[in-house]
Amino acid sequence: MIVSDYIALVLFGCMWLGFSWTSSSARQFKRKSLTRIMSEHRRRWIQNSLMRDLKMIDTQIIAGLQNGTAFFASTTIFAIGGCFALLGSTEQVQAILNDLPYVVQGGRTAYELKVAGLTCIFAYAFFKFGWSYRLFNYCSILMGAIPMMGEAAKDPDAAERAAQRAIQLNIMAGKHFNAGLRAIFLSIGYLGWFISPYMFIGLTVFVVAVLAHRQFFSDARAALLENMDL
Repeated sequence: MIVSDYIALVLFGCMWLGFSWTSSSARQFKRKSLTRIMSEHRRRWIQNSLMRDLKMIDTQIIAGLQNGTAFFASTTIFAIGGCFALLGSTEQVQAILNDLPYVVQGGRTAYELKVAGLTCIFAYAFFKFGWSYRLFNYCSILMGAIPMMGEAAKDPDAAERAAQRAIQLNIMAGKHFNAGLRAIFLSIGYLGWFISPYMFIGLTVFVVAVLAHRQFFSDARAALLENMDL
């Protein structure tokens, strides 16, 4: 590995951390991200459940969220298996790369380290999806613990506390799901490293730019903000 490889890897990590912080945690920016807006909608959804006794709607929504999370978790398992297959086919893959133009040759060790890094990205995504799935499961239990309208009217403070517990777990589950999905998106930029560190940097910048547009300037964000006091 050469100096440009290390520079590209550091930039990749900084852009990943910076984008994660900006979209999920940063509160000083006037322009809210799509993730933070959706957190407010999650809060409104569960608050509305206090005003209806039929909770089947809420459980169906959570079941849909769980199914999506389970799908991505299983997908990352297949991706990890593919990475191990790449390690087992090092000679064949390197022979293909050697025949391609503009590919920077780094040797067998560099190739195996790159595959190991890709494996770590997918493993990180799997753990995020797995924890998100479990949090959605906990949230469904807490939704069942929210009192009916009659009981909520007798003790509104207790009902509000029950709703807040479900809200916090739902928001945390969404946060971990987004982190896992972000890792999968950024793995596309990481694949550029197998060609050259410059391709690695270029693809990473492109992926982060696309994600930033979706978070801060997309039509989906505008639709969620329309007629909403957020």
